[in-house]
Amino acid sequence: MLYFCCHIQLHMNTPVRKHQLKKMNASFSVLFLFVTLLFFNTSAGAQNKTINSNNYKTAVGFKFLNGGGLTLKTFLADKKAVEFIGFFYYLGTRITGLYEFHGALNTNGNFRWYLGAGGHASLYKNVRGFGFDGVIGMDFKFPNQPFNIAVDWQPSVEFGGGSYNGFKDNWGGLALRYTL
Repeated sequence: MLYFCCHIQLHMNTPVRKHQLKKMNASFSVLFLFVTLLFFNTSAGAQNKTINSNNYKTAVGFKFLNGGGLTLKTFLADKKAVEFIGFFYYLGTRITGLYEFHGALNTNGNFRWYLGAGGHASLYKNVRGFGFDGVIGMDFKFPNQPFNIAVDWQPSVEFGGGSYNGFKDNWGGLALRYTL
């Protein structure tokens, strides 16, 4: 795989191709992480309390949309959670904190809707900004597995970000997490 990635990199000189290579390398990294987590899950399954549960207290993983990010979500109470997202993509970096309210979508309690608000700080090509965020989404905890998947939409208002100011409706994405 290393030869494959290095070989491609030598022949990709345009910015578009470099961007495609970054996406491909990120995909390989995510695949490697989940294969590793599955391996360790087999050997350490007895220690993870969320395997035999429909709920989870904390989850850590990745979030994807127009780039990729790290996500950490933890429940403060049965229906209240905080989520932190470090999002990295070709235009820059954005760190977001959200306070979320959850409600059940099924009787098992492993499929939930959520709604919340928070804020973010951003750095886009040497331009700093900040803003306010909303979030609406769905969260699913796989039964008898320590994994969680979520999809959400995160509209925001950006201030101080140069040409990035104003209402933004292109945030959110798909989150894949390991539950603790």
